[in-house]
This record gives sequence, structure tokens and C-alpha cells, in this order.
Amino acid sequence: MASTTSPTVASAAAVPQRRVEARRLTLGRALIWLAVIIVTLIALFPFIYALTTSFKTQRASYDGTLIPWLQYEPTLANWQAEFGSGGQETMRALTNSATIAIGATIVATALGTLAGWGLGRFKYGIGNRNLVSWFLSQRFLPPIATVIPFVLLFKQLGLIDNVLGLIIANATFTLPFAVLIMRDFFADFPSDLQDAALVDGASQFGVFWRVALPIATPALVAAIIICFAFSWNEFLFASVLALRNAKPYPLMVAGSDTVRGIVFGFVSTRMLIAITLPVVLSLLVQRYIVRGLALGAVKG
Repeated sequence: MASTTSPTVASAAAVPQRRVEARRLTLGRALIWLAVIIVTLIALFPFIYALTTSFKTQRASYDGTLIPWLQYEPTLANWQAEFGSGGQETMRALTNSATIAIGATIVATALGTLAGWGLGRFKYGIGNRNLVSWFLSQRFLPPIATVIPFVLLFKQLGLIDNVLGLIIANATFTLPFAVLIMRDFFADFPSDLQDAALVDGASQFGVFWRVALPIATPALVAAIIICFAFSWNEFLFASVLALRNAKPYPLMVAGSDTVRGIVFGFVSTRMLIAITLPVVLSLLVQRYIVRGLALGAVKG
């Protein structure tokens, strides 16, 4: 006769196996969280170091200590110097950076959205892929290769040390981001909505303005934030085209050295000020950025 195993015995034998699997799952989760914590600390270390250094004196900044109130006595001297005696220059540089970043973002996003609609919804004889590749090639081109032409052109136009000149330069190199992001969204835009709007009497621009653009909010926000961040942090063109009147804040961060060496307290303070606005904006619209960048990821 064939032997049979009772359900009670089988379930009792399965208990140790389940416990082993549960322990493995718990151990796996613990290792994942440990890896996440380590990577997070590595990523945040420069900001933690800058934050602590901004409250140090020049002498204390060479000690390498990280914990204030325990290893050194914190001071507000760096922050007071930045917004006290140097407050006028700081505010002028921040105003210039904000003006340049906002202006370049508006120009790049407006042109990029229109170009993205055209590339996503219409076909061209020379090939849409060729046009997209041409826009993308603007990012492959090293910006340093265009500095001399920009200087010569802006000198003739009187745009050296002018905020408008920096807006044009930054918009030129951030435009491809807006074009590619918006093109990926509009390429997946439902044709039924476009046809329905055309049947109702809307023009092609009416379809774009009244139907497609409101739906494209996530992609539009993602393009705006990326263009703004690149324009806010741009250094190369600012170092060449801005002398004094149009000097943005990144130049102040780079100019924190004296005849006695780099003042690390000023560098840290200015770095924290420089990253505050982009970080705050990114956190406020984080969900739109994720959705906007994910658009077109499945269908290239």
C-alpha cells in the first residue's frame, strides 16, 4: 500500500521552511535599507560638510570637524559678512542670476514647446529624426567652442556685461532640453483628441493652445525646472561675458579666494545660498518632474 503523509505532519514540516524564508526576506530588506542609507549619506556628505563649514571660522575650517557645538564653537560671521557688509553685492548677483535664469527659461521653454509640438505631430521632408538629432547635437557641442563667436557677436551688439546677452546664451544651450522633453510628450498625444478638436472648428494652433498644452503640464514643468537649473548654475559664459554689472551668483561662489588662500567659510555659505532656490523649486514640483521625465520612456 502507498504510504500517505497526514496534513498535520506536512504543515508542521513546512513551518521551519517558512521561518527560513521569512528570515531571508527580513535580512534582504535590512541589507537594502543599509545600502540606501550608505548611498544617501555619501550623496549628502558635501552638503553636510558645507553646512557645518559655513558656521566655522577660517582656522576651524582646516580642522576637519563636522559636529558643531561639540567639536567647535559655531559662528555666524560668514553669513553676516555675506548679507551684512557684502549684502549689496550679494543681492545684485542673486538678482542677476534670477533674471538670467527666468529669462532664459521662458525663451527656451516657449520655443522648445512650439518646436516639440511641430516635431511630435507633423512629418517633415528632411526627416523628424534628423531634426531631433540636430537639436540634440547642440548638447554634444562643447560650449567652450562657441565662446569666441559669442564674444565677437555680442561685442558688436553691445551685449557684453549685459543680462540680456547672458539670457540669449543660456537659452541657446538649454533649448534642446525643452525640445526633446516636449517632443516626447506630444508624440504620444492622442490623435483622437486632436481630430475631435479640428472637427469642432479649432485651428492647429487652437488644438495646441487649448487642448494639448494644458494636458502637457507635467512635461512643461519638467522642462522649466531643467532649463532653470542649468541657467542658474551656468558658469562658463558668465565668466567670459559678465564683468561687473551682469555678474551672476556662481561667479561670486568661484571668487571666494583671497591673497591668503580660499576662504572655505565663504565658499560653503555661498554654495548653500546658490543651491537653495533650485532645490526648493524641485521639491515643490517633484511629482511633475517625475511624470514629465517619464513621458515617452516606453515609446522612444
